[in-house]
Amino acid sequence: MDILELAFMQRALLAAFLVGVTAPAIGIYLVQRRQALMGDGIGHVALTGVGLGFLLNTSPVWVATAVCVVGAVVMELIRSYGKTRGDIALAMLFYGGMAGGVMLMSLSSSGSNANLTTYLFGSITTVSQQDIVAICILATFVILTTVGLRRQLFAICQDEEFARVTGLPVRLLNLLVAVTAAVTVTVAMRVVGLLLVSALMVIPVAASQQIARSFATTFAMAVAVGVLVTVSGTVTSYYVDVPSGATIVLLAIGVFVVLTMIATPLAKRRAETAAAAERCTLEETPAGPATDDVQV
Repeated sequence: MDILELAFMQRALLAAFLVGVTAPAIGIYLVQRRQALMGDGIGHVALTGVGLGFLLNTSPVWVATAVCVVGAVVMELIRSYGKTRGDIALAMLFYGGMAGGVMLMSLSSSGSNANLTTYLFGSITTVSQQDIVAICILATFVILTTVGLRRQLFAICQDEEFARVTGLPVRLLNLLVAVTAAVTVTVAMRVVGLLLVSALMVIPVAASQQIARSFATTFAMAVAVGVLVTVSGTVTSYYVDVPSGATIVLLAIGVFVVLTMIATPLAKRRAETAAAAERCTLEETPAGPATDDVQV
């Protein structure tokens, strides 16, 4: 294939594959915690890191990673300790991150509207060798965390109080989830963009939940869907000459619709099978003695 002979497409496909694995891998925990939009909030904060990277003439990926980690920790602390005004504090953090990024971009000599657009909506064909090194290192951290600590992370996502009773370090694990989500945002920002990264964390997981009935199966299917849409979206964007980030997200939505259509008759069939099994059980259960024959 001629596409594999191009160096920039080799980098693009590798980045797409890594993002397809990492985004759903952490996204499944965010969905379980009902924090599906956390990636979107971190994406707003990441823009400040990107702008700061351009202002300092250094790698925007690494600076954005550091800023995202700090922002994610602050978000988790607000979630844990914030009360009635916690949502207002989070909103200020999100919008402040976006505004700060735009301001820093405008102040930097290397920043431009074109650079801002590539980070907001993704530009996978512009991924450099330096970006690939950073993405590989960060993706390795995400994969090791989400797979190696899957039992502990699943426990705190399902029931924090029960996890705390069993002796798990709930606060530390909560912070780890937030930091891993922040790292994933910086991994994915060159592929789908900061404004669309949350979709890649959530939609493959939601699509897999239509079919899968266990956490392990949902995890595996979500990663498979993520890889499918990122790689196919990258190839499609190359041949059709359309934005890669939008293509990937639209393909993910398409997969969600297809799996939902498949899951509907399957769910009906399962319900009918369960009802039939229950009727058979009731018919086979021997009847007890009649009340009229029992003497007191």
